[in-house]
Amino acid sequence: MGFKCGIVGLPNVGKSTLFNALTQTAAAQAANYPFCTIEPNVGDVAVPDPRLEKLAAIGKSAELIPTRIIFVDIAGLVRGASKGEGLGNQFLANIREVDAIAHVLRCFEDDDITHVEGKINPVSDAETVETELMLADLDSLEKRIKPLEKKAGSGEKEAKEQLALMMKAVVLLREGKPARDAELSHEERAPYSQLGLMTSKPVLYVCNVDEGSAATGNKFSKAVEEMAQREGAGSVTISARIEEEVAQLPAGEREEYLSSLGLEEPGLNKLIRAGYELLGLLTFFTVGPKEARAWTVTRGARAPQAAGVIHTDFEHGFIRAETIAYDDYVAGNGEAGARDAGKFRLEGKDYVVQDGDVMHFRFNA
Repeated sequence: MGFKCGIVGLPNVGKSTLFNALTQTAAAQAANYPFCTIEPNVGDVAVPDPRLEKLAAIGKSAELIPTRIIFVDIAGLVRGASKGEGLGNQFLANIREVDAIAHVLRCFEDDDITHVEGKINPVSDAETVETELMLADLDSLEKRIKPLEKKAGSGEKEAKEQLALMMKAVVLLREGKPARDAELSHEERAPYSQLGLMTSKPVLYVCNVDEGSAATGNKFSKAVEEMAQREGAGSVTISARIEEEVAQLPAGEREEYLSSLGLEEPGLNKLIRAGYELLGLLTFFTVGPKEARAWTVTRGARAPQAAGVIHTDFEHGFIRAETIAYDDYVAGNGEAGARDAGKFRLEGKDYVVQDGDVMHFRFNA
């Protein structure tokens, strides 16, 4: 499943350094966790999940296949991008194609690296980018609304419904609020997402700090965390320079180097997982002698939808899902032990998949 998370930010904030570290780290991973460069600025990355290795060991699986997420390094935005300034048109076109936004913010001071706005203020930087996206969204909607109003005025039902949906976003944008703040019914969510509004996408703020602040953060990253909490957005704190250094170290030296800095794992692991969670995704597993594999579905997906991720025939001919929770599978040391403990379940079409489920699908061919 091609879920895309766009890495955005003003120039000189470290976003390309992070992306390059991401590619190097992934390329240096074992063969089971490959990095695929689709285009120079697009990378397909494995989502770190220690559960997969545990399941593979129990199932004596010959191969491990992780779930994945696509990161896109999007051209730097400058003030006026909504009007085509800088690489504005390219930026806006690329960002419309992603499912979520990882917004890199400069949270470090360095006289040798010029800040495009002349000062270090990550909250202000975030507001600059958000404002440009809101202006571009508003311009796009206002152009589309005019012909719709004519159709709606003539009594066309579909035009009326679409116009009402668009106006929910227009009202917010005119008030200086992002389109993601709209209150939507369950039925409205899908058509609303199809409007292609950049400010309707979920946001993860990535605080790029100096090496000394990687473990604890600093005053800049704390200000961003407070902003993220107010907005209901996510945030992670990492140091692009550390990630760059880690990516170049032999695998055996990385843990010791990170530990010396007070870090338990590479910050990019946190970024990848946070991007995965930001997209509202969860993981279920299939385990067998040939492979242990992680699969991705959106939260709230039912068993037939999960089966369809593996193969469309599985969804169409779905009968039932043989299901064991991850903890129960591990506690029972596999399917047989889970069965003996009464933890093996047969689930039907209405079952909502839970993160970590180990599943086997029965279907009619």
